[in-house]
Formats: sequence, structure tokens, C-alpha cells
Amino acid sequence: QVQLVEAGGGLVQTGGSLRLSCAASGRTFPLGWFRQAPGKEREFVATISWSGGSIRYADSVKGRFTISRDNAKNTVYLQMNSLNPEDTAVYYCNARPPGTSWLGLNGYWGQGTQVTVSS
Repeated sequence: QVQLVEAGGGLVQTGGSLRLSCAASGRTFPLGWFRQAPGKEREFVATISWSGGSIRYADSVKGRFTISRDNAKNTVYLQMNSLNPEDTAVYYCNARPPGTSWLGLNGYWGQGTQVTVSS
């Protein structure tokens, strides 16, 4: 079992920055971030392996978002820069066993944290 608790969401203006965190307890898995905007399906944002050596981003956030992790704290971070209104969504932390595909909506989920970007 894995428990995930996100923090760091909020309201920010276009062009601003936010840093999300997700504290994981239980087993140590690769971690990722997804987001779900109103009326849309939940979508992949980024993922990072346990070692941090394997990182992937959705095309929509490349160059603006940075995922990182601190294994001593079993915490993953998502630094979000140059935010725009299209980034408005509930952001969810996700954990999956090593080797599991990041396609689909599998694994363990946090409760989500709201990010709102005003224009």
C-alpha cells in the first residue's frame, strides 16, 4: 500500500509559478503527476523513477514544469513555471510499481490539489 498527500496548490496569475509536493508513505515507487481540468479527462503530466534517472513530461508542460524527488523524505515535487489558464486543474500525485506503464489511470492516487491560473 502507498499513501500520497499532495500540497502546494493555489491561485496564481498568468506567468506565475507554483511548487507542488507529494509526500508518499508505505512502499517506494516511481511517482508521477496527473491533472484533471473541469469537464476533461485526467491526463498525464510528468513522471520520475525512484533513482530520478528516468523522467518524462507531457508535451504541454515541457520546458515549463520540472519534476524532482527527495528519496530521504519520500517526496516528489512539481515546479511549475510560466503558468497559463490552460494549466488550471486539480493535480494528482500517482504511484505505480516499477515497470508499470504510465498509460491509463492505474496505481495509487492522492486526494488532489487545486491549481488555478487567472488571466
